[in-house]
Amino acid sequence: MSEFVLYCDGASRGNPGPSAIGAVGYRQGESSAAIQVSERIANTTNNQAEYKALIAGLRAVLAEGGKSVEIRMDSELAVRQINGEYKVKNVGLKELHAEAKGLLEQISWKIRHVPREQNKEADRLANEALDSAREG
Repeated sequence: MSEFVLYCDGASRGNPGPSAIGAVGYRQGESSAAIQVSERIANTTNNQAEYKALIAGLRAVLAEGGKSVEIRMDSELAVRQINGEYKVKNVGLKELHAEAKGLLEQISWKIRHVPREQNKEADRLANEALDSAREG
């Protein structure tokens, strides 16, 4: 049983283009979020934004003292690369993948792909950050 359930999503308008990340984490059995990340990041590709959302979410779980996490993402590529099913061939993703794996070494984890409809809150947080940066 995981102590945290973490949903992560990255958004990029253009590929590469303006980007943002969203992550929301729940302690097991609780309905209110213990972790929320909504942040504009540098221009990146969508896949880079997905990894940056994962990294930010993991950092937040670790900062909350989390010992175990179940990660849910709608990025099939990131999930399969983290699980070792796909090799990381893209140079722009290799460093991010290594950083995410380093964080995962500090915690008990599992990661799984979920349909976009099940990742709406993290998606909303990422898009809010993009929209507020555009308005500001």
